[in-house]
Amino acid sequence: MSFDTLFAALPAGILFALVTTITPGPNNAMLLASGVNFGFRRTLPHILGISAGVVLLMVSVGFGLGEAFNRIPVLYTVLEVASVAYLLYLAWKIGTSGEMKVREGNRRPMRFHEAIAFQWVNPKAWMMVLTAATTIHLSNSFGANALLMAAVFYFVGLPCICLWAAFGTAMRRLLSKRVWLRTFNIVMALLLVATLYPAAMHLIGRGAA
Repeated sequence: MSFDTLFAALPAGILFALVTTITPGPNNAMLLASGVNFGFRRTLPHILGISAGVVLLMVSVGFGLGEAFNRIPVLYTVLEVASVAYLLYLAWKIGTSGEMKVREGNRRPMRFHEAIAFQWVNPKAWMMVLTAATTIHLSNSFGANALLMAAVFYFVGLPCICLWAAFGTAMRRLLSKRVWLRTFNIVMALLLVATLYPAAMHLIGRGAA
């Protein structure tokens, strides 16, 4: 690995990770809603699962999965359809959430392993890792580049997504009334649906082609 290559491209890699992880998307919309509904401590497994999931996705792309999409484009179409369907389901779950205090077992934040698995159907996560794998060159080796970008995504992205959960937690007192919480959850559900726009347009474009 050339350290000259690494240090020359590292600022671009950090900036890319910062912009893509701190801006709105499915993960951050869900963390904001989770912070409001469950608080920061109970949302922490969700936060850590997102970071671990993005790292795993980045490494997988670097060690062959990205090439599989290039060779078999229909795989990406199947992934997009699954992503849209699952995010619509999650939006419905968020939008129909009621009040913060519910009976034990009725509602809970996303678990660590669920947040990891969610990254595989998260359109923004795929956009992040596929773009990073092809445009950010921290190493001349595709595999080493993926490992380095995975580390960048983790150390830059983790504090960024924590901010969304913390902001949601700070809003809990303001949304203690059921009507305001229900309104917030509906807005979050609509925003989650809005994040599907790029994937939906891509699918429509492929269908028209």
